[in-house]
Amino acid sequence: MTAAHVGERLLTPGEVAALFRVDPKTVTRWATAGRIGSIRTPGGHRRFRESEVKSLLAELTTEATKAGGPA
Repeated sequence: MTAAHVGERLLTPGEVAALFRVDPKTVTRWATAGRIGSIRTPGGHRRFRESEVKSLLAELTTEATKAGGPA
């Protein structure tokens, strides 16, 4: 973990799913496929860095806006 990540808020799959409006299992599949980075807690649960999640959300929102814009 780099110094930039120390103290950063970690999100649960449910919190990430709510941001993307998908099922938490979808978020887990994304992590397994490498589409989004995750870390594991000592108990084996996945957690996602808030900065990475918000960056991906902004990227996808921008792409959707460009793709769905006026013709």
